[in-house]
Amino acid sequence: MAFKTPKEIVTTTFNVCCAKVALPPVKMLVLGFLAGAYIGFGGLLAILVGRGVNTETLGPGISRFVFGAVFPVGLMLVVIAGSELFTGNCGLITPGCLARRATWVGLLRNWVLVYIGNFAGSLFLAYCLGYLTGLTSADPYLSATKAIAESKVQLDFWQLFWRAVGCNWLVNLAIWLALASDDIAGKILGIWFPIMAFVAMGFEHSVANMFFIPLGMFNGANVSWVQFLVGNLVPVTIGNIIGGAFLVGAVYWWLYGRD
Repeated sequence: MAFKTPKEIVTTTFNVCCAKVALPPVKMLVLGFLAGAYIGFGGLLAILVGRGVNTETLGPGISRFVFGAVFPVGLMLVVIAGSELFTGNCGLITPGCLARRATWVGLLRNWVLVYIGNFAGSLFLAYCLGYLTGLTSADPYLSATKAIAESKVQLDFWQLFWRAVGCNWLVNLAIWLALASDDIAGKILGIWFPIMAFVAMGFEHSVANMFFIPLGMFNGANVSWVQFLVGNLVPVTIGNIIGGAFLVGAVYWWLYGRD
């Protein structure tokens, strides 16, 4: 199975970066909406499968693994079908800007518009397909959605920050591995392992939280919008930027892209 070298991956990101910052604003919003919805599909599947596992007989580790094992379908849809994901763009656009293939203004415009689109798509999935369908209206799923939302807003700033750093480090490595492959099977394998790992370990993904926390709130979780937006989403977003833009995008540009 052929694959790109690390240097070739970084060169590929330069072209990807230029294409992303050149998108019209409307396309950024629509593609961002799709990515938020795709991550929501992965989150909903993870709840319905992972939280249906009997932890008393199989143990909590199996539940965490199953939850993480099915969640990667979201990023597979993002990468292969095509859409704009804020967390992925943290690592994909940064190298191009450092190499002066794109401007930092273009990076910020993409991040902001895609973030808004991701939020809209995630909320749509949470309300229309997670709540209105009744798929999470009975236990064990009802209790699970509320517990997930409530647990995410109980963590302090630094817990959320460092979990978010670890999350987007792995998310962008998954995208790096997907870029390394030229066939769908290779992309799926490259995506699956790092995404399964971050979810099973309990790291924090801002776009996933745009789905998980509102879904719990729609189902009656004791969480306010201030707790969600300020208490969770702010530190997680900052941590995701550090994990993706610096620990993957900037580091690999420094190693392989400066010449």
